[in-house]
Amino acid sequence: MSELLLSVKNLSVSYDTEAGSLQALRRANLAARAGEVIGIVGESGCGKSTLASALINLLATNARVVEGSVDFNGRDILSLSAEEKRHVRGRHIAMIFQDPMTSFNPVLRLGDQLVDFQDQLDLPQREKRERACAMLARVGIPDPAYNMNRYVHELSGGMRQRVAIAAALLMTPDVLIADEPTTALDVTMEAQIIHLMRELRHDYNGAIIVITHHLGLVGELCDRVYVMYAGQVVEEGSTDDIYHNPRHPYTQALNACDPAHLEEAVATLPTIAGRLPDLVTPPQGCSFVDRCPIATTHCRNAPPAMVEVAAGHHALCHEARR
Repeated sequence: MSELLLSVKNLSVSYDTEAGSLQALRRANLAARAGEVIGIVGESGCGKSTLASALINLLATNARVVEGSVDFNGRDILSLSAEEKRHVRGRHIAMIFQDPMTSFNPVLRLGDQLVDFQDQLDLPQREKRERACAMLARVGIPDPAYNMNRYVHELSGGMRQRVAIAAALLMTPDVLIADEPTTALDVTMEAQIIHLMRELRHDYNGAIIVITHHLGLVGELCDRVYVMYAGQVVEEGSTDDIYHNPRHPYTQALNACDPAHLEEAVATLPTIAGRLPDLVTPPQGCSFVDRCPIATTHCRNAPPAMVEVAAGHHALCHEARR
């Protein structure tokens, strides 16, 4: 088994809001090993981006870590000093943010920013520019020397996303986090970014964590998948397990909503009935109980435990073993 790079243990994160303490993440667990690609999926509001932010300790100012840890190289990232966090970010754990337009300073040329991103490397400026230019070429930016002198607003959405990927890879991090890397792209650019990330996984020995609601992206790239709902990891297993043998009712419903599963044309696309629970006052039992077709009184009154339904396949459900 490959080296364990990152381990999230029983992580709970709340946001202080006017309505009260919103429990955005509840006892989440995750493990990332060298050479594997992990997918984190779920509908909007399930806690994916909060988990991604916690992995690099970039939580919002109104966020509070209630319990748990994010262990990297034997240390809890959440307990590091400001100087120690600066050393970890970029150099060891890097992130491709959801909106590449906001990842760069609009009044500085891209080349200057890519050089600055390498501040932890003891190299001359000229060599840093050469490394940046070579990385732009690696991710498919045409005429990289010319584009080094452009501003972020002068690039198309697909090119901005490629530059964001190049920026994240410049320091060859141990863990690369991609938060919704294809959300803002049209289908052509999306296909190109998926192809690029598929190539990267073959020559990149770190762990890649992809946060998305796009099941097709997960199927194309990922080895293992964590399914999230209402701030909890409700199922975890191999990509084949999640696609072909889902054991949590939410995972089953999520798969059923994928238009790729439709065999005939329909007037209305399938959806999951109901709404997410209020996470200021989460349900006493299972969070999915009001939307679940197989829920029982026991599901409403008692919180489920994470159970192993097969080797490496776990589900947070009272009915998972049946």
